[in-house]
Amino acid sequence: MNNINVIAFTHKNLEVNNIGLLHIGDDQLSERLNALKTNLALDEIMFLSTCNRVEFVLVTQDFVDKSFIQNFLSTLYSDFEAELLHHFVNVAQHFEGTEAVTHMLRVATSIDSMVVGEREIITQVRSAFENCRALGLTGDTIRILMRHTIETAKKVYTHTAIATNPVSIVSLAYNKLRDTAFPLDSRILIVGAGSTNTTFSKFLLKHGFTNFTIYNRSIQNAEKLAIEVGGNAFPLAELANHKNGFDILITCTGSEEAIITREIYEALLQGDSHKKVIVDLAIPCDTTSEVIDQFNVKHISVSDLKEISEINLQRRIQEAHHVQEMLDEALTEFNKIYRERQVEVAMRAVPEKVREIRATAQAVFAKDLEALDPKATEVLEKMMAFMEKKYLSVPMKMAKEILVQH
Repeated sequence: MNNINVIAFTHKNLEVNNIGLLHIGDDQLSERLNALKTNLALDEIMFLSTCNRVEFVLVTQDFVDKSFIQNFLSTLYSDFEAELLHHFVNVAQHFEGTEAVTHMLRVATSIDSMVVGEREIITQVRSAFENCRALGLTGDTIRILMRHTIETAKKVYTHTAIATNPVSIVSLAYNKLRDTAFPLDSRILIVGAGSTNTTFSKFLLKHGFTNFTIYNRSIQNAEKLAIEVGGNAFPLAELANHKNGFDILITCTGSEEAIITREIYEALLQGDSHKKVIVDLAIPCDTTSEVIDQFNVKHISVSDLKEISEINLQRRIQEAHHVQEMLDEALTEFNKIYRERQVEVAMRAVPEKVREIRATAQAVFAKDLEALDPKATEVLEKMMAFMEKKYLSVPMKMAKEILVQH
């Protein structure tokens, strides 16, 4: 199993921005990885890239050390300057054999993630494998490793509480908003079209909300988000002139000063005295304390959500020891699967050899066979086919049992 290796760059040993330098676009993946596979005589390779990790799963007969990693990275990232390349070589994590399998199990079950229990990683691992398989980069070993890894991850998410108790700010904000029991046709006013509000808006759309109006400094970004959620877009400078009212205000901008002042909020209300919800996900807050204190609002702030997130994350981490027990069992099971597969691969030539022996026997005893009547010939053919089948299955079973016992 020592031919299985993982070279990993994650949030544990690199800044996220530096990890991004290692990303390879889908349009370049085939050309660059196939060239790498050929140049380094790799048997198989798989590439996994997320927002906070880039990893390579390798099957190679070579000994993987720092020199190998140097050659690996310099071949794949030939445009890197020497100093940058040297840095990546020094911080690379290397896992071999059993450690490599354990590492992939931990990755797919989110134990190794920045946020423990986030389910997205299992989809990312599966997609990475399917993509590399389609490009002809992987083979039998990575196939059985990924199949077992994904099956284990599914069991973990089903039979443990590792993914319960949401920790993402967007999920927590939605849960708080849901508790207010506002109807799905509520007028949602979104201030800011950055990644957080974009994610939150799509989340709301997925859960049935339909009435969106977006204000943003860049009208292009506002329009892009409006298209995705079926809403209307306006420049942020026109916020005070909003005439259609609102029920829920979601704000998250990069402004150093509050966007939702008392004057702006009063203009948005247009005399409406009904209770509103303000979801403020900005740091620092986009909403002034005057608005929160003086108006009829349910205020959901990012600071409140972070406290809940930390509590839930600790609960997930406490569940990790149950997950580890499952991973230990999964590792033992994979050792068995891997050994059995090695037997199957080693005995691939046996069926052809048996057919050759049968053909030779038929040639040697050709005259005797010609003397048989049709019924006897039929019985003999059935007997030879039966013996051929048993000759293949019995040694295969015995070899697997011997190998697994050792």
